[in-house]
Amino acid sequence: LFAFGEDVGKIGDVNQGLRGMQQKYGEERVFDTGIREWTIMGQAIGMAMRGLRPIAEIQYLDYLIYGLSPLSDDLCTLRWRSNNQQAAPAIIRTRGHRLVGVWHSGSPMGMMLGSLRGMHICVPRNMTQAAGMYNTLLQGDDPAIVVEVLNAYRFKEQLPDNVGTFTVPLGVPEVLRTGTDITIISYGACVRVAEEACEKLEDAGVSAELVDIQTLLPFDLPNTCVESLKKTNRVIFLDEDFEGGASAYMMQQVLEKQGG
Repeated sequence: LFAFGEDVGKIGDVNQGLRGMQQKYGEERVFDTGIREWTIMGQAIGMAMRGLRPIAEIQYLDYLIYGLSPLSDDLCTLRWRSNNQQAAPAIIRTRGHRLVGVWHSGSPMGMMLGSLRGMHICVPRNMTQAAGMYNTLLQGDDPAIVVEVLNAYRFKEQLPDNVGTFTVPLGVPEVLRTGTDITIISYGACVRVAEEACEKLEDAGVSAELVDIQTLLPFDLPNTCVESLKKTNRVIFLDEDFEGGASAYMMQQVLEKQGG
């Protein structure tokens, strides 16, 4: 297992998520790279194809575009091009969502959904869920990108006793709140916003059911969303992306594929 990227080694990434890892595991396994996302992605793909387990970091989701081509053209298509004979279980770690400043706050989810078919797209609502997703991904052989919530580094979470072993199933939403009047479907940073909205709706006498998608690819394999919609008969797709992006994708999946 290796972790690398801009500022990953010495300081443990820009948000200190890997603080102390280089000192613990050494400079050969946790190391810094130059400011070149294309190269970082190429390193990850090459290492994964040779049997290693790389976690390659892109500092912020905004910068994914600088390394998009090797992911879209090489990594996502590898199994298909090789007739399922080759695998590259590279994990791309990044952070974004929720506008917290003029820079480093992008959320190009529509671009990712159109370019990264062939990878898991994990959108955890907090760091605990992110840890479970990393544990899941390390047990499999598929490539994935994990988009951590940028402003979630500001919040404290209770550390699970089994943080190093518990897993979050991919493609399985979590119903965070049950309700009977309306279904709210969201992911990532917007889940916290939705939770606050549900409390205000409850004060107004509206019972809202909140569904956290957790992964956009794959999307809701057990059809949790449409089952909730059958109960409430009303749905809101909450997203911070532009029109026609992830919100339109979620709506299409629920209304067309699931027959909502």
